[in-house]
Parts: sequence; C-alpha cells; structure tokens
Amino acid sequence: MVERSKWYVYVLFCLKNRSCYVGFTQNLKNRLTQHASGVVRSTSYRLPVLLIHYEYFINKTDASARELYLKSGYGQRQLQSILKKTFNSLSSD
Repeated sequence: MVERSKWYVYVLFCLKNRSCYVGFTQNLKNRLTQHASGVVRSTSYRLPVLLIHYEYFINKTDASARELYLKSGYGQRQLQSILKKTFNSLSSD
C-alpha cells in the first residue's frame, strides 16, 4: 500500500474578537497546540480559539487551494452557510 501524505485545512473561531482563522497543516493536533499556546502570531492576540471545522486531503496542492478559497469572500460565505448553527450557538455564549 502506498503511504499518502496527510493535509488538513482547519477553521478556528477566535472567542476574543468573534472572528475566524483558516489554516492548513500536516499535523493538526500539533498545530492546534501551537495556536492554543500563543506561538502562532496570527492568533496569539485572539486567544482563546476553538476548532470548529476541518477537512482532510491527501494532496498538498488541493489543501492549499481549499485554504485560499475559504479565506476568500466566497469561501467565508460558504463557511457561514454550512456552519450556521455553530455560529449561532457561539454568538449566544
């Protein structure tokens, strides 16, 4: 069996300013630990963060393209649509 690479595109909800952060990585668990500990500059000032969505890919190019899409206006609207109940529950907290 051929060993495939693993890539994750993930969405974090930043509780401090109620915004989303989209990223991609090969090691999701490690990357989430980095975010939570404040090592990642992009989210260090927006802690705490919650993982609200992730997708798995076997190709880096596909994962990177999906990350860029989710960061776009169209992608943000798609996230708002598919995670509607999640965003509603987070705004009531």
